[in-house]
Amino acid sequence: MIKVGVIGTGSMGKNHARVCAELQDVNLVGIADKNKETLENIAERFNVSAFTDYKELLPKVDALIIATPTVTHFDIAMDAINSGKHILVEKPVCNSVEKVKKLISKADKAGIIFAVGHIERHNPVVSFVKNAFEKNQYGELITLSSKRVSNFPGRIRDVGVIFDFGVHDIDVMRYITGEVKSVYARSGKFNKQINYEDHATIVLNFRNGLCGVIEVNWLTPIKIRKLFLTCKKSLVEADFINQSVQTSSSSFENVDDANLFNIPLQNKISNMDLQKKEPLKNEISDFVKAVKNNKKPLATGYDGLIAVKIAQAAVTSAKTGEVIRIDS
Repeated sequence: MIKVGVIGTGSMGKNHARVCAELQDVNLVGIADKNKETLENIAERFNVSAFTDYKELLPKVDALIIATPTVTHFDIAMDAINSGKHILVEKPVCNSVEKVKKLISKADKAGIIFAVGHIERHNPVVSFVKNAFEKNQYGELITLSSKRVSNFPGRIRDVGVIFDFGVHDIDVMRYITGEVKSVYARSGKFNKQINYEDHATIVLNFRNGLCGVIEVNWLTPIKIRKLFLTCKKSLVEADFINQSVQTSSSSFENVDDANLFNIPLQNKISNMDLQKKEPLKNEISDFVKAVKNNKKPLATGYDGLIAVKIAQAAVTSAKTGEVIRIDS
């Protein structure tokens, strides 16, 4: 069993601890957080050791999950790498490209497994869609769009909606489609209680000529997590929450040019409910497997770097109004 520690007991940290406690091949050794009351409650729930100083947890584990605020990721991850511990860092890895590069370089030299919490890669709908396109099941992919919206999550204070929400769809689109050539974005701040953008539209131009449009906000009173793919044969709608895929196609039959009011359009809609799997459990299982077998995780430190680079380009574009090129 891999001895794992979780640093951070916020919304994601609590769930990381729960999943680690449930997995058969993981020994959840301890958790760490500065908030002593929350820390003790979670530690008691899972019957593990609690540490207000994460450095005391380092010698006791083989691997660490870092689920603290983004601004703290770099220092904690660097301490973990220097201690020879494998790491799974929640997204976004850091709030700057330079910091992520330093972590990757240090981890590579130390032979450390460096996974990033791009949880949607582990969602069954993403693996289904990626596999379908590799098999050309729906014909040539033409355009992509996504909608990831909800009301404001009070837990977020150190990044805006582009870094918190946008990186999910940035990573998913890149995972399915390929590398990004340039970014253009528009954003705004409607909620005056926060210091960052709370709504944005991001346009990704891919090196293969495709285009993706990402809509994110913290203003919508309902929660939507969907990816739309326009293909030669079908429109594909992937629902991250319900873990379902809907495909739609149509054809004309016996068209009467003199009667365009009643157009004989035949619609074909197919709904597929995939086998439900918790993406976070898939993510941690993948990380543990990577540590055991010394293999690359599904989402690597490099994947985290590119997501941060594109998200940062989107923030810059929204401020300047310019198209930002992404270096290869």
